[in-house]
Amino acid sequence: MTKVELLKKKKKDSKANELLFPAVMWFGSRLFIWIVMLGIAPLLQAPPGGIAATFGLEVFNAWDSVQYQTIVTDGYEFINDGEMHNVAFFPLFPLVIKLLMNLGFSFEIAGLLVNNLAFLGAIYCVYFWVKSFRNENEARWATAVLAWCPASMFAGVIYTEGLYLFLSAAAMQAFDKSRYGLTAVFGALATATRPTGLALIPALIIACWKQRKPAIAYISSLATATGVLLFSVYCAVTFSEPLAFIEAQKGWRESLGFDWQSWWKMLMQISIGTQNWKHGGIKDPVIPLLFALIVILGYLLWRFRKNISRKFGEATVEYGFAALILIWWLVAGDPLINTVSVIGSAYLIWKLRHELSPVAATYGLCGLALVLASGGTWSLSRIVYGIVSVSIAFGIFLSRHPRWGYLTMGFFAILLTTFSIRFAQELWVG
Repeated sequence: MTKVELLKKKKKDSKANELLFPAVMWFGSRLFIWIVMLGIAPLLQAPPGGIAATFGLEVFNAWDSVQYQTIVTDGYEFINDGEMHNVAFFPLFPLVIKLLMNLGFSFEIAGLLVNNLAFLGAIYCVYFWVKSFRNENEARWATAVLAWCPASMFAGVIYTEGLYLFLSAAAMQAFDKSRYGLTAVFGALATATRPTGLALIPALIIACWKQRKPAIAYISSLATATGVLLFSVYCAVTFSEPLAFIEAQKGWRESLGFDWQSWWKMLMQISIGTQNWKHGGIKDPVIPLLFALIVILGYLLWRFRKNISRKFGEATVEYGFAALILIWWLVAGDPLINTVSVIGSAYLIWKLRHELSPVAATYGLCGLALVLASGGTWSLSRIVYGIVSVSIAFGIFLSRHPRWGYLTMGFFAILLTTFSIRFAQELWVG
């Protein structure tokens, strides 16, 4: 074989690996979720407040999925009375499901096809996008984070995560490639899928200004609002209230705007424990003492990390931090995950803002600002996961600290298992 033939073969193998890696990440994580939800969860007894999971597609249909099924079968409903109404859920996802149901698919199969296949598109989109402005190693880590993050469970059930991640990532990738027509199309579809899509509009406009883009870029950025504007027109015609989807949010969240009381509650749950918070004082001193011990040990480990590394190796320090984090999660649970999801994501995006695509960094910060302003602290980890810039930033970070990366993937697998079982048992996740 000549050198030219060897180079061609090497190039061909490289392209094959490019196509294979994202597919393996997608299939491996989806298979993991399906095994847990269909194979393990049905073997467990019904937990307090939940149900006994059964082997069937109904395990993928719970919580918000039920709202989408109602929209598909009975349409939207809204009365401005402060109660929960399904017009708070954006229309593209149920519309695509309805189209597939007209072809003969059941609601469950149609919903799973839309979300999972769109998530596969998101995986590929993120891989090639990150590779275009960083490198292949960082693209792989970003893809792994996106596929194995615990909240990726929602991209495997009948939720909008997979569809929205694909549309928002595709819009920004098209923007970076100066394909402004595709930016407008994908962006408009994204703003018709989830409220977080509204963050795309200012993010794209700010990126246009920072990069001194031509006028057509500004026009395409503004055109991304078409999706939410059409939904607003529908609400005006049907309910005589163009902002019905915003008014309906009041029934799902206690308030709009920064909810400092809920944040204070989460911080107290993390530091003194939920039972002490409910009691209004220190009834059980074990959790606050354990929290204080974790903080002290964490500080000492950081303060003397160089000495410990020289004597016992760098791995000792990293495994020590990992053990403290694991213990802290076992004690604090969801409040810790939700708090770290927002604060940690904001820190990472700001720290790596010069290494991200400008539009990715801007969208990440705009999306997190929208999350903070939306009121309430429900499902923060899931909502933050829907901001694709977070997975990209975390992937870039882990690519430079591979030992932390492998530990994180292991921790993700544990959380992904618990999230999947809880969802199958109709326990609240997030």
